[in-house]
Amino acid sequence: MCLRRIRKKYFFTRESLLAIGIFMFSFTHIWAQNGVKDSLYKELPKPVLDEVYQLKFKEVLVPVMGIGTAALFVCDGWFTEQRENVQDLLSAKGRNKIKFDDYMQYSPMVAVYGLNLAGVKGKHSFKGRTIILAMSYATMGMIVNTMKYSFKEKRPDSNTRNSFPSGHTATAFMGAEFLYREYRDVSPWIGYAGYAIAAITGYLRIYNDRHYLNDVVAGACIGVLSTKLAYWLYPKIFKKSECYKEHVAIVTLPYYSAKEVGLNMCICF
Repeated sequence: MCLRRIRKKYFFTRESLLAIGIFMFSFTHIWAQNGVKDSLYKELPKPVLDEVYQLKFKEVLVPVMGIGTAALFVCDGWFTEQRENVQDLLSAKGRNKIKFDDYMQYSPMVAVYGLNLAGVKGKHSFKGRTIILAMSYATMGMIVNTMKYSFKEKRPDSNTRNSFPSGHTATAFMGAEFLYREYRDVSPWIGYAGYAIAAITGYLRIYNDRHYLNDVVAGACIGVLSTKLAYWLYPKIFKKSECYKEHVAIVTLPYYSAKEVGLNMCICF
């Protein structure tokens, strides 16, 4: 009986090479996790929360201190006397009142939607910005009304006891901060214009003898703080990918065969 040696020929198809490549890449991944770095593998960094949603300690401290300082002028004594002196200098005492402040308070927040309609894209979609605006307005309204009915401060031009703080000014500065955060990546001057309108609104409340200076200062601080809190809470309640800065990672894997040589590439957003 004659035995013949059978020689087997091994050849690799493109599919088999790809399978081997995937296996080697998986092995490299496990090896890299054990502390050995490989040039073909790079670990994806975790998404970073966009700066607009971050709330720093000083961003809370400054408005809170402003509100506390303004509250001192509600008490009787030297502070109240100084407040009356300022009111005599800045107010019209009922003469030549300007009623623009009733409408001007809404200008910054309306500008956010107006700019979007004009083709200037802001930070969020219509739904996202509307949710943030609603959260800001609700926070502002709760703080303002709680303080109005707690302090019961008399208005300069009447006996109505809801002067402190100024709701018009709070609304205007809430909208100005909203405008700034939505369009600061486009141009910070858009937000600065909103702050200017809010400041004019606050001055007109004093000029029309509807509020004292400390009412306006407290309202401005409440408005800014309310919007900051809304942006901070938004990604915590509505966890959307638009709240994060995504990193891009590229993974490459070479392959070759008898007929072709190539490079596989995977891009992760």
